[in-house]
Amino acid sequence: MTRFALGVEYSGTGFAGWQRQAGVRTVQDAVEEALSRVADEPVRVAAAGRTDTGVHALGQVVHFDCAKTRSPEAFRRGGNAHLPPDVSLIWGRVVDDGFHARFSAVSRTYRYVILNRPTRSAVWAGRVAFDYRPLQVARMQEAAAALVGRHDFSAYRAVGCQAKSPIREVYALTVERRDAFVILTIRANAFLHHMVRNVAGVLMAIGAGERPVRWAFDVLAGRDRNLGGVTAPPGGLYFVSASYPPDFGIPWVAAHAWSYGGAPLPD
Repeated sequence: MTRFALGVEYSGTGFAGWQRQAGVRTVQDAVEEALSRVADEPVRVAAAGRTDTGVHALGQVVHFDCAKTRSPEAFRRGGNAHLPPDVSLIWGRVVDDGFHARFSAVSRTYRYVILNRPTRSAVWAGRVAFDYRPLQVARMQEAAAALVGRHDFSAYRAVGCQAKSPIREVYALTVERRDAFVILTIRANAFLHHMVRNVAGVLMAIGAGERPVRWAFDVLAGRDRNLGGVTAPPGGLYFVSASYPPDFGIPWVAAHAWSYGGAPLPD
């Protein structure tokens, strides 16, 4: 058996999330079906992170084992030939048997993109969030600083989150404006269900002046999801990348290669 790792990019608009589910269209189903056709045997993949309905990915990482003789390039090119247009395999590697897409990851990075102008966009619909309220980025960044570090994020996770522990460590959380877009980038060891979207909802309310800057910390300290405000919509959320120990040779995704309005996203 040979273990392969692949990078996967997808638009989540037409999918009921990453994880395989009966009766609905999922990214995992599409990827496994395409790879199985190349391998000429059933393929099951494990992913660095699960994404919800409508959430996108620039640098999802998966791994799988295959008994047949195939090259990474065969899986990448052959897989893409059998994938729908909204999913693409962007790189492939043979990896050590000890590599696991989920459990070997030391951090994950998400980005939340908000179109901030008076009118909604027809072009970016489903690919960014929209907020007509003028957002003050300086207030959002000041509030975001309270969330960096190791905390109990109970107030920032979905009520139905099944994670055993609400403790997560956020390594970095930045808020920047690029023309009409406000971009949140958050890197952590792992994430809870709806954690990034709940963080975005809190910071957007603060940026709009509807809540004080301190509210981000007050929500965190309260450890009560009911005090956490609105969950931001899924269309603005992107799984950017997963980071691994260098010995595995997993490439970092150059997320800044994808731009909005001609301005590159911040690294």
